[in-house]
Amino acid sequence: MPKLNVKRSIHIRAPKEKVKNFVADFHNWKLWSPWLIAEPEANVIVADDGKEYSWEGNRVGAGEMKVTNVSKNEVNYDLTFLKPWKSEAKTDFYMQEQDGGTHLTWTMDSSLPFFLFWMKKKTEAFIGMDYERGLLMLKEYLETGKVNSTIEIKGKEQFPGTKFVGITASGSFEEMKNDMSQAFTQLGKDLAGTGLLKDMAFTQYHKFDFVKDKINYTCCVGVEDFPEQLPEDWKTGELPAMEVHTVRHIGPYEHLGNAWTTAQMMLRNKEFKHQKRIDPFEIYVNDPATTPENELVTDVCFATK
Repeated sequence: MPKLNVKRSIHIRAPKEKVKNFVADFHNWKLWSPWLIAEPEANVIVADDGKEYSWEGNRVGAGEMKVTNVSKNEVNYDLTFLKPWKSEAKTDFYMQEQDGGTHLTWTMDSSLPFFLFWMKKKTEAFIGMDYERGLLMLKEYLETGKVNSTIEIKGKEQFPGTKFVGITASGSFEEMKNDMSQAFTQLGKDLAGTGLLKDMAFTQYHKFDFVKDKINYTCCVGVEDFPEQLPEDWKTGELPAMEVHTVRHIGPYEHLGNAWTTAQMMLRNKEFKHQKRIDPFEIYVNDPATTPENELVTDVCFATK
């Protein structure tokens, strides 16, 4: 059986005992779960003492989890997946005091069915990204008392189409944060005097390589028409009017993975069909320069058949 090993860490500005007690009680998990945010209506049952937990949903599958040990610096769990296939895992939280807070590490040891051996690296990458999203939300809740990430399923709607000017880039997910900011700043600055800019900014994603942590994308601004002169490495194009399936995210961009994961889970659950000739894109509905971070609205859109 192909072995799976996942490990992710984060620093939380909260006492170790507070962190430990919080993750050891399943009553708290729905507040920060990286999976239940995609399907909050899933059926969740938590034991009165908070030490056992089961779930079942269309997107999140089904399973059971229980706390097996709580000690000074760790919490251990047994995890059983029932759907989409049966498997078992050991998951653990390890914590230590660090820099006035807690260094928290989340691990999983499991295996795939033998016929899915070819998915080992991709599965570890996917689960690792789920862990990263969950740890970010856990950190935010423990530090502020709230997770500023809300998902709205807008479903099918009409995208009006637009001409655009863009800058294409490739890099890691971490590099993308800074590179995207620079690209949009440059686009806005150089096109501001043309009179052609539309009130539309979006990023289209062409290829994700989660195993190698590399992504290829184009940062775009809508235009009424194409300028006569542009830098050679800039791109012009047009997104046609089309029907899209939209998942809206409200909150900081660092939580946008929640919307993308929700859309991908809905796609796997056959809640819509993706028109693969058109790469998915995210539209920035309001201006990050003038909008409080917790009120940022982003629409993740997949062209539909």
